[in-house]
Amino acid sequence: MLAGIPYETFPTIQVGPLTIRVFGLLVALGMVIGILVAARRNERFGVARGETERVGFWLVLIGLVGARLTWVLSHLEEIASPVDVVAVWEGGLQFTGGFLAAALAAPLLTRSWPKGQRWVFLDGAVLGLAIGQLVGRVGCYAVGEHLGGPTGFWLGVTYLGGVTIEGPLEVGVTYHNTALYEFLWLLPIIALLLWLDRRGARPGLMTAVFAICYGTLRFLTDFLRAYDQTLFGLTGAQYGSILLVGVGVWLLVVINRHPLDAAPDEADEPSPEGTTGTPA
Repeated sequence: MLAGIPYETFPTIQVGPLTIRVFGLLVALGMVIGILVAARRNERFGVARGETERVGFWLVLIGLVGARLTWVLSHLEEIASPVDVVAVWEGGLQFTGGFLAAALAAPLLTRSWPKGQRWVFLDGAVLGLAIGQLVGRVGCYAVGEHLGGPTGFWLGVTYLGGVTIEGPLEVGVTYHNTALYEFLWLLPIIALLLWLDRRGARPGLMTAVFAICYGTLRFLTDFLRAYDQTLFGLTGAQYGSILLVGVGVWLLVVINRHPLDAAPDEADEPSPEGTTGTPA
């Protein structure tokens, strides 16, 4: 009897003469879905869809660069040629690095917007990001990435075959699969963000909650990974998670002291094209 979930990787899908790489397909699909979700959500608060899509596109590119760069720096032993540095279609993106890179770039890309609009955009972007990450983790699962050691845990995966990025794995043995675990704990985080959104959470709160929840759970989950390099016992993503939680806590303090709505003197400032000013 299998101890865990039957698991066989599916890194490619053959459609006639066309070979589709599942990881690249799902990461791209997650990005598109994430931007569309953010654009639709932000439109309810007066930010035109086109503005969210435009800034979201650039943040995705910046996030990809940050995610790939941090992965490369923490997996130097896997880099044998310049092509390996950019081969994102084969897997290898570190979410915390990408999130932090995009978060640093967002204020620059929205610097001409009223303050309240900037936080509305960021909260919507975080919701889209969480949903996009959920889709992308299926791609990680498909290619056999983010694996841990053998386990008797009932949510572990019992390897039945297929090419994996990490390993080698032994057929019939059950392993931790942190891509699966992250997929599962992202579901309640997304539900919480949707609940906060429907409850009219003040600007910035969704971003703070996501940073704290994701950073904490990612920090804990990474202890199960068996193939990531560590420094003083922690992975690169765990150091990023500590920073992420710190940013979330700081943001909660700021929100509690000074609501992040647009200041009174910003009331007459022009909103992004097609918007109606500060959110209701």
